[in-house]
Amino acid sequence: LGLGSFLCKRSVGFGMDPDLQIDIITELDLLNTTIGVTQVPGLHNASKAFLFQDVEREIHAPPHVSEKLVQLFRNKSEFTFLATLQQKASTSGVILSIRELEHSYFELESSGLRDEIRYHYRFNGKSRTEVFPYRLADGQWHRIALSLSASHLLLHVDCNRIYERIVDPPETNLIPESNLWLGQRNRKHGFFKGVIQDVKVVFIPNGYITQCPNLNRTCPTCSDFLSLVQGIMDLQELLAKMTAKLNYAETRLSRLEDCHCEKTCQANGLIYRDKDSWVEDDHCRNCTCKSGVVECRRMSCPPLDCPPDALPVHVDNQCCKVCRACFNIYLHVPCISGHNFCAEGHRCGENSECKNWNTKATCECKNGYLSVQGDSAYCEDIDECAAKMHYCHANTVCVNLPGSYRCDCVMGYVRVDDFSCTEHDECGSGQHNCDENAICTNTVRGHSCTCKPGYVGNGTICRAFCEEGCRYGGTCVAPNRCVCPSGFTGNHCEKDIDECAEGIIECHNHSRCVNLPGWYHCECRSGFHDNGSYSLSGESCVDIDECALKTHTCWNDSACVNLAGGFDCLCPSGPSCTGDCLHEGGFKRNGQVWTLREDRCSVCSCKDGKIFCRRTACDCENPSADLFCCPECDTRVTSQCLDQTGHKLYRSGDNWTYSCQQCRCLVWVKHFGGEQE
Repeated sequence: LGLGSFLCKRSVGFGMDPDLQIDIITELDLLNTTIGVTQVPGLHNASKAFLFQDVEREIHAPPHVSEKLVQLFRNKSEFTFLATLQQKASTSGVILSIRELEHSYFELESSGLRDEIRYHYRFNGKSRTEVFPYRLADGQWHRIALSLSASHLLLHVDCNRIYERIVDPPETNLIPESNLWLGQRNRKHGFFKGVIQDVKVVFIPNGYITQCPNLNRTCPTCSDFLSLVQGIMDLQELLAKMTAKLNYAETRLSRLEDCHCEKTCQANGLIYRDKDSWVEDDHCRNCTCKSGVVECRRMSCPPLDCPPDALPVHVDNQCCKVCRACFNIYLHVPCISGHNFCAEGHRCGENSECKNWNTKATCECKNGYLSVQGDSAYCEDIDECAAKMHYCHANTVCVNLPGSYRCDCVMGYVRVDDFSCTEHDECGSGQHNCDENAICTNTVRGHSCTCKPGYVGNGTICRAFCEEGCRYGGTCVAPNRCVCPSGFTGNHCEKDIDECAEGIIECHNHSRCVNLPGWYHCECRSGFHDNGSYSLSGESCVDIDECALKTHTCWNDSACVNLAGGFDCLCPSGPSCTGDCLHEGGFKRNGQVWTLREDRCSVCSCKDGKIFCRRTACDCENPSADLFCCPECDTRVTSQCLDQTGHKLYRSGDNWTYSCQQCRCLVWVKHFGGEQE
């Protein structure tokens, strides 16, 4: 019976933006790396896991992957490193290192000799290291997530938040020569010993959620807060600028409101100003110009009270009768004085007026007008501004008006009288937009704002400046004076208060005090774990029953006895135990290797009282290789497929589901393969 092979396609699901993460194992293509790295079963089957052995190896990123990493880190203030690993007990090694020559931009190291996790990074060109006491190298599977948000650091192990610190914000603008190493620091040092799976760097807030989706993520991150603060400062500066522009616009608007836009009227070929009145002789009507509209009404004639020597008579070109004096034709009889010649129909132009004389009437130009060609019946306006015939003083602008002129103040000046203006002192009057920590200087046509010594800004907004800055979240409230957050002291908040050494707090006897930058932590002692209430004093630390949880290292022929903070192994048959393993009702000797009866493709071994099983390694060059367990070694054309468990056969074209994957048997495929769907 021939055995075929199959293709699997991953089911469609939801995930994060691929442009905001990098899968290190996928990018490094470890399947094609043979020296020092072997694919092995992982904590789960959804991704590949690799055993990093204790031999010389060079697992680093090719140039195109390094360039992608440099671009992802550029100008990022938030990122999270994720990994699933099983580190060989009591060993030390580097999980991931991003470095340039001898400088580490990001490096995560686990020391099984000192039981601590170390985070190496750079700040302002100098190396920094954060140390977290924790036993990661214990031979067990762990999930680790290190999150950075500006200066806020979170460390999760197995979805438990074990450390939270304020650190110097790491440099994220990597140089192009930076390279990434997996499972080692460089070519010669820091070799990790164990299995690594799911190594990723994600660039989103609360990135640990991708590893532990049930954890709380409602609180904003430090980077979110800093972005909001910067946004508020930008809005304040914009508000100050808009306020200044609004004040300037209101000033101009008030001046425009003071101006009167005169609407004129046109009638009988003449232009009349607003509120001008005239008489249309041919229609005997009185007309007035009102806001550009001509309004006329029929003229009403007043009653005449003529003297005895005059009679009411009609006069040409007039609608009402007038008193006409009777003149004596005899020369020796004198004329009566006071005769009104202007009333006899003597007409003058718009800008001139009639003057009555003893014997005649004449026209004279009004003030501000000049006769045209010597004829005072027709007059034009005198431009006092152009002719320099005005009395406007400095800081004013002459504006010509019909028959007159006006002196307007230039911008930044206020009126003293009709001809003079003086400078407007915005600083002295308080009509400025300078910050309270700025100096207002009055200038021509305005003012300027300059921040006082010890403050920085544009003058409308000034902030205190501390030359060395305020570390660990301190606030600069005055020049070179910081207000420190709780847990820090010093002129620049550079000194951490050691709550443990100074006896400020007292942890429960099941925990120990661990000083952290800005605060402290009561960490459960070895053999204890938190019950989930996370008491600040460590009262929530309870004993771990290694015997009940099967996490002890006692051999099968010994008895596990739980102790406070640990356990003990008792040998009932004597002072020592053999390390043999109990299997299917019988015993296997320490070091014995055997094949399972129910699964001939799996081989098991007994080591120090524990049984370890794995699938049989396939060596296709060995002619005696079991083709049932190693169908990929079969060079014949096959018609059936063996599933991943090795227990069931499928015919060509059959489909089945395995670990959330849809698989199909194809007769022409002679090896195991995978294909994304």
